[in-house]
Amino acid sequence: MSPIKSPFLKEPQTVAIIGCPFSAGQQRLGVDKGPIHLVEAGLTDQLAELGWRVTFDGHHQFEELSVTDDPPIGKLRNPRFVSRVNESVAKVVGGHAARGELPLTLGGDHSLAMGTISGTLGNYPNACVIWIDAHTDINTPETTDSGNLHGMPVSFLLGLGAKVPEFGWIKPLLKAERLVYIGLRDIDSGEKRILRENNIKAFSMHEVDKYGIGKVVEMALDHVNPKRDLPIHLSFDIDALDPSVAPSTGTPVRGGLTFREGHYICEAVSETGLLVAFDLVEVNPHLEDESSVNKTVTVGCSLVRAALGETLL
Repeated sequence: MSPIKSPFLKEPQTVAIIGCPFSAGQQRLGVDKGPIHLVEAGLTDQLAELGWRVTFDGHHQFEELSVTDDPPIGKLRNPRFVSRVNESVAKVVGGHAARGELPLTLGGDHSLAMGTISGTLGNYPNACVIWIDAHTDINTPETTDSGNLHGMPVSFLLGLGAKVPEFGWIKPLLKAERLVYIGLRDIDSGEKRILRENNIKAFSMHEVDKYGIGKVVEMALDHVNPKRDLPIHLSFDIDALDPSVAPSTGTPVRGGLTFREGHYICEAVSETGLLVAFDLVEVNPHLEDESSVNKTVTVGCSLVRAALGETLL
């Protein structure tokens, strides 16, 4: 088996695994262990068996970037640490993208998307983003209740809300018409307003129930990539799946995507041949029992394989 030929990736097609054991964008312990568990589950070998050239230089260590004095800015928790780590991640992702490789970022919490998507858009300015999540993660410094930055990366990428100098390195390269959500079911009132005001396309679980996942993915692609010629950055929060499928995550919400619905999204994106970057985040092995952890990690590896070309037949 060999990967689907991509118009954007160089031969031999290479996936660069970027392990990001990072948790400062939220408050629950353990999400920093997610990438370690995914790699230990054999992900590198699994991708090589799909025909990819796989590079993995070890998990990124952020100790040198940690901030000893990092008081809140307004409500924002750990702002300097989150910013510095994401700036570092943006450079790593951007470096792989510039070499024609596909960066596969394993999180860690979803604040990492500030870095991953910045890295992608720095090389593919017309890329579209497909965001798979129970949550929109589009709160601004003004609308957030918790101050957790894993609930805000999209607003920073779009340039919404008050400007925070510590995040001044983020260029608002993401355009609202190049963003689409699938799987939403837990959205703050302020976030609903932001979606409406910016005319951002979003498919909640209601639309998945109404139309079926095949039609939803088709409509999502029609919106952000109508000619099927733009690069795709797929950012997948494991909590998009129902907790019965992926229980070990920090903010589980009932009524989510089934095992097959999650995989169908990844398979359909893979079939386009346009995937240039993939994030898998919010696997938290610290939560739930060992069986639930293994279940979640196994599903996470399976989603990655589906996005990178594994098929049922």
